[in-house]
Amino acid sequence: MSAGFEHILNWRLLPGSHAFPGPDGGTCINEAAVVAAGLPYRAITASSDLPACFSRPLAAYALGLNDAMPDPERPRLMAFVLRLSGSADTEAVEAERTRFLARESIRRILPPLLDRASMPDLAARCDGARDLEAALAAARAAAWRGGAAAEAASRHRAWMAGALAASVGRAATASIAAAEDARCAAEVAEGAAPFAPGTWALAAAILDEALRIGRRAPEIAVAQARGRLDAARSGPERARA
Repeated sequence: MSAGFEHILNWRLLPGSHAFPGPDGGTCINEAAVVAAGLPYRAITASSDLPACFSRPLAAYALGLNDAMPDPERPRLMAFVLRLSGSADTEAVEAERTRFLARESIRRILPPLLDRASMPDLAARCDGARDLEAALAAARAAAWRGGAAAEAASRHRAWMAGALAASVGRAATASIAAAEDARCAAEVAEGAAPFAPGTWALAAAILDEALRIGRRAPEIAVAQARGRLDAARSGPERARA
């Protein structure tokens, strides 16, 4: 999904917000999307900093992934630079997107972590959740059991088992909060990734599918986007051209 985009667009994604990209530096995913769309550059610390044409839940999730991903994984997000501007939709659609991010994080990111933590019954329950309500109920059970297992491991000084159980508790708790705050869905992936290989690929796939809900961003030619990004390296005046 992301192969080659980091080279085609000649850009480097970095964690955090940036006053303006220097000649050798990049930006976060949303800052790059602003430039690629031909909009005035701005530093983005939260999805509320974005132009109104950006879907708030999708941008929040993308921003959370951008900041949490290790450097070798972050180029996965380059495929989304051309897809965020223009994705804003009605309040109902944005709510649907938020619910989707929460549900799919529970159904797809929690199960491998739960299997690793020897909680296969909860993994199956999360995987089989048919709707958000069932998914949240499974996540609450996982959060409780992860917390209890972490406490027990701490008493026995089983530090590795405790770290894994704490990760279950953290990721499951974040997935519950994600039903209201899309950025928390990225925290599910952040909590699971150290123990569940392939987590970041799953998170990127969830973002890809969420972008297919409701209004699609208007197509931006890759050559045009690259020109805008290259201009941004030379300074804010050229980036607005």
